[in-house]
Amino acid sequence: MAASIIDSSIFQGIFSSDAMRHVWSDENRTAKYVEIERALAIVQARLGIIPQEAADEIVSHCHLDQIDMARLRQQTERIGYPILGVVTQINQRCRDKLGEFVHWGATTQDITDTATVLQIREGLALVDADLKGIADALARLAEAHRLTPMIGRSNLQQAIPVTFGYKMAGLLSAVLRHRERIAQLKERVLVGEFAGAAGTLASIEKGAMDTQAGLCAELGLKQPVIAWHTIRDNIAEVGTVLGLIGGTLGKLSMDVKLMMQTEVGEVYEPYHHGRGSSSTMPQKRNPISSCYIHAAISVVRQHTAALLDAMVADHERSTGPWEIEWISLPETFCLIAGALKQSRFVVEGLQVDAEAMRRNIEMTGGLVMSEAVMMGLGPYIGREYAHDLVYDLCRQSLADRTPLIELLAAHPEIRRHVDRAALEAMLDPANYLGQSGVFVDRVLDAHRRQAGA
Repeated sequence: MAASIIDSSIFQGIFSSDAMRHVWSDENRTAKYVEIERALAIVQARLGIIPQEAADEIVSHCHLDQIDMARLRQQTERIGYPILGVVTQINQRCRDKLGEFVHWGATTQDITDTATVLQIREGLALVDADLKGIADALARLAEAHRLTPMIGRSNLQQAIPVTFGYKMAGLLSAVLRHRERIAQLKERVLVGEFAGAAGTLASIEKGAMDTQAGLCAELGLKQPVIAWHTIRDNIAEVGTVLGLIGGTLGKLSMDVKLMMQTEVGEVYEPYHHGRGSSSTMPQKRNPISSCYIHAAISVVRQHTAALLDAMVADHERSTGPWEIEWISLPETFCLIAGALKQSRFVVEGLQVDAEAMRRNIEMTGGLVMSEAVMMGLGPYIGREYAHDLVYDLCRQSLADRTPLIELLAAHPEIRRHVDRAALEAMLDPANYLGQSGVFVDRVLDAHRRQAGA
């Protein structure tokens, strides 16, 4: 019986992904607990802290299939934490009381936090793989439409021409930065936790630091400089980066939704029969993936705030803030996986209508080129005066529904300096794309460098 959107048998494939749901599943989480207990026994036997015979016996029972999950639920509900239940089950399977050496010198939070880091490592790999796919698709769109003119918009009003490639390159630049952030935060976040009750490792008289170093090495994690039981900037950083990624995906979905409007029609989400259709209006083609992205990343942002709140922990072991992470971190990863999945689907199959883009530029009869005209006339009559003159002619064009070129060509002061051909060149969107192509090329170069790294 599933009650959340992430585990819903109906919606789970829309708002998350199977791979990410596995990462944060009870089974994988418990497998990580068992993996850590196994590694701890191996390292401590190597250091002579526990008998080799005990380690061999413990390791032989450190397998997920030897954990009774129904019993673990009962133990967790009784105790409040699952680690002791796992330790007890391993211990009871061992012969001759050798299981008493399992979990030697560790505390519940050591195992829980280290397991969380192992899950984060797996989750970030999935996130980065989708970001790479999105980056590659955006790069293809940016290159293919490097000089495809479209209208830029300011306050939802037509502004000046840009190119569709420029628009895609802007999104690509953010995705590249997100991949850099993931690479950078791994150095700070993929760090184990083994510090004992209050973080001092007092529970191990000899070989405490060697145990910590060996355990982290066995798990492929960095050794912590000091305990981080209640110093949670690392977890909050992960949540913040996922929130930033969600913001970029939200920007993508917002623009796609707006460009898919019937009156605009510049791009469309990939078409499949029946996708995005209405139960009552057969003509509709709804931006369904963009809607899912918007919803998912909005909740991710709330979880990001919760993870920041979880940083405010009391003393050396906290009373509640830690548990916030148990709720928010898995949902953050699962929802961002769904948003990434939908975003990748959109950009890899985006349908672009360059003719509609050109038509929308031309719908104002040249008014969107007023800045180009103002700048073109500036050297002759002064920029400020040119601005006021063109402003008045734009108002007249709107009032009389007269194409701007006719008013410009007929104005005596303008005619003294430029002819109609020059005015038509000023009004050509292709001549007023600025450095759009250069910016696209710079972002594509950055993408190639990152891909080759």
